[in-house]
Amino acid sequence: MEKTLLKIENLSKSYGNFKAVDKLSITIKKGNVYGLLGPNGSGKSTALGMVLNVVNPSEGSFEWYEGKLSTHEALKKIGAIIERPNFYPYMTAIQNLKLICQIKKCSYDNIAAKLELVGLWNRKNSRFSTYSLGMKQRLAIAAALVNSPELLILDEPTNGLDPQGIEQIRKLITLIASMGTTIILASHLLDEVEKVCNKVIVLKNGVKFYEGPTDQITQTHGYFEIGATDSKKLKSYLESIPEVKQLKWTDTFYHVSLNDSLSEEKLSQLLANETIFVTHFIKKQPSLEQEFLTLTQ
Repeated sequence: MEKTLLKIENLSKSYGNFKAVDKLSITIKKGNVYGLLGPNGSGKSTALGMVLNVVNPSEGSFEWYEGKLSTHEALKKIGAIIERPNFYPYMTAIQNLKLICQIKKCSYDNIAAKLELVGLWNRKNSRFSTYSLGMKQRLAIAAALVNSPELLILDEPTNGLDPQGIEQIRKLITLIASMGTTIILASHLLDEVEKVCNKVIVLKNGVKFYEGPTDQITQTHGYFEIGATDSKKLKSYLESIPEVKQLKWTDTFYHVSLNDSLSEEKLSQLLANETIFVTHFIKKQPSLEQEFLTLTQ
């Protein structure tokens, strides 16, 4: 059975009348990569700040390790990057990481391995001020890993990076996960979450809209795109089919969303029986992006 690392129950944060996080409940289990997905301002950073003791909750509760550890004790077993990397610019990578080890009260033994992991061993003696933004971000990940955490929390780790830097961070996250570290990745980028996470939690305006496997968010009944020589007759007939949930007209065809499974074979046969001559007929599965927009509209 998967071990529960973190359980959040009805956690809320208000600033005056504004609710940044509203009754959020999440369970984080060991061995998964969670995508905390939502547009900017959806409450992702506030939620993470609360469980990391940086932000005081207004209501609700959370517990680490099924209540066996206090937050202070649990944070020793966690690595987190919540804001921009904060290192001394005049110090080298190794010097900065030794300082982090002193703060975290862990040995220097892991420094070489973590710099190797993030691809910075050959720049270990370079000052932080000489690093590119991507290198600074990778050093921050190394710093978060020096105490060999069970859980790594990353808040928008690819923000501001160029495409090459983004790809390096994504590969690094996948590699860290493959070594058994549980990860929470907060991001507003759908393809980032789709590529590296096996679980997703969708937030908007501080409210959770979905929690579950990443691949299941798009396991709907799909939708059809259908056009016909007689659009009125097509519309009238589609509205009578019980599996049809909603019709939306584009310039040349209807976007037909479904509330139950309906195969291409069955629908084409039904249309033929009604002598409706189709000019356009495609069945599609929604992308994560489409599903995300549907969930949060």
